[in-house]
Formats: sequence, C-alpha cells, structure tokens
Amino acid sequence: MPLTVVDINCDMGEGFGQWRLADAEDTKLMGLISSANIAAGFHAGDPNLMDATVRLATQYGVGIGAHPGYRDLQGFGRRRIGGTNDEIVNDIVYQIGALREFTRRYGSNLQHVKPHGALYMELAANEEMSRSFVGTLRVVAPNAYLFCMGVSATYRIAAEAGQPVIREFYADRDYDRSGSIVFTRRVGRLDPKAVADKVVRACVEGKVRTVEGDDIDIAFESICFHSDTPGSLEIATAMRAALTANGIRIAPVSELPITNARG
Repeated sequence: MPLTVVDINCDMGEGFGQWRLADAEDTKLMGLISSANIAAGFHAGDPNLMDATVRLATQYGVGIGAHPGYRDLQGFGRRRIGGTNDEIVNDIVYQIGALREFTRRYGSNLQHVKPHGALYMELAANEEMSRSFVGTLRVVAPNAYLFCMGVSATYRIAAEAGQPVIREFYADRDYDRSGSIVFTRRVGRLDPKAVADKVVRACVEGKVRTVEGDDIDIAFESICFHSDTPGSLEIATAMRAALTANGIRIAPVSELPITNARG
C-alpha cells in the first residue's frame, strides 16, 4: 500500500572540535527532518557538539537517536574495526549512554538507536553480532526504536525479540538486487529532483531501481539521507516538497500509525 505518512531521518552532529563534515549546517537541516541520528563520539561528535545538537533537535521537536559507530575518528566510522562481539557491543552501549544523558539534560528522551556506517553494515550481515547487540538493547533501551534495513539480520532479530524496529529507505544511496544499499565511503553530488522522484516512487509504488537495472520491492517506515552528502540541504528541501505535494505527511516515528514499526 502507498505510504501516507513517513519519517525522515538524517545523520547529525558529525564533526569533532573545530571540524565539521556536514555539507549543510545542522540548523538548516533540522527544520526539514523528523528524526536526528546524533553522532555519539566514536566516529564523530564530542561532548560540546552532542550537547548543541541535542538541544537543537529538542527545540525543533525532532526525535533524537544515538548514532554509535566504530571507534574510528580518522576513517569516519566507514572502515570495519576488528573486535569481539562483546567489545563492539560495549562500545555501542557506551555511546548510547553518553547521548542519552544529553537528552535528559534537555527534558527529552532517546527515541531511537541507529548504528553508523561500517558498523551498520556489519550488523546487517553478522547474525551473531546482531543477536548480541539486540539482546543488550532489550536491557539498556528496550523502548528505543532500532533503525536498520528491512533485509538485514538486524531487522529480523529485533522483530523476533520484540525490540521496536524501523526499516529505512536510503534516498542518497544506491541499492543492489538483494535489497541492500551499496556501501560507499564517498558520494558525489546528486540531482535533488532525481532523489526526490526516487523517494516518492518508493513511497507510492514500493519500488526502487537497482544498480543492476532491476526494479525491486522495498518496504520501509523512515527515509534516510546524510548531512555529509554534497548538496544535502537541496536534497532535503526537494524531497520534503515532493512528499508533501504527493500527500505524504512527515512525522517522527513515535507518531506513525503503523504496527509493523514495532516488529
């Protein structure tokens, strides 16, 4: 069925000290999204930036999510880092806890958790790691939505365990015929209208074109784009306008009237 309401999420607060990786200012993007994935210190982010981004999201009424990554500031979390499942999951718990304290500071709460970059892709494919991660999430953040791909091991395991779970559609990434995004460390400038058309088609028809040239079915509750994609502000503006023009309302996941968002 065509979607009539959808969440838009974006990775935010991705800098460190004086450095900023976002193509557009967080303030400009925050007014265009409904959920923010806030870097929690390992791939990007620091205490001052986390504080400022959480405060900004609270002011805009945007749902706040922890965006934990591999301990890889130099590689921006887009390189796989070795470690045992316990070591990786403990790093995730550490980052969730740090971000959650800033939400409490501003009278907000942790809406969701979304792993970043190479960690997101590793969890998607690694059933043992996903089971450890989801099992831990059931203890430390049982009411937080988990954002992941619908074709991932993460989604299946979270749904089985009863963790609230949200499937994502990636506006600024390509898909292969397996239904997975094509992981990349660098994205060139995209045509905002083409991205908006892709998103509207996914919402209305439930279809996306793959890099192999096939059309595949796609199901999701949230649309993701990245603040470090060149032209991210133009992409977000075009995408939101196109969704609205097609009668699709944008709302945080906590407001979505769909039951499968909770597994």
